[in-house]
Amino acid sequence: MTKDFKPYYAVIFTSTQNINMEGYSEMATKMEDLAKKQNGYLGMDSARNEVGITVSYWESLEAIKNWKQQTEHLEAQQKGRQDWYSWYNVRICKVEREYEFNK
Repeated sequence: MTKDFKPYYAVIFTSTQNINMEGYSEMATKMEDLAKKQNGYLGMDSARNEVGITVSYWESLEAIKNWKQQTEHLEAQQKGRQDWYSWYNVRICKVEREYEFNK
């Protein structure tokens, strides 16, 4: 049986970090907690090695726009450009289908 599926959006944030990451962990936790309170937020996955990848999931492009313009998030973005990231890339994708394996 196929479950109902409503398309949603994924924001893929890929980055490399600078050497000095003071305060980064605390800010990342704060931003995740704040994102969870935003209308349209669906979830998040993250992995970090030489390259970090965080994918956040949203109900709509409007929800993504509202998150990008959220005051504390704007401050974190500025801090990231000034202090933490040597490079980043943001991709916004529409998820049309998904499936998973769980043993």
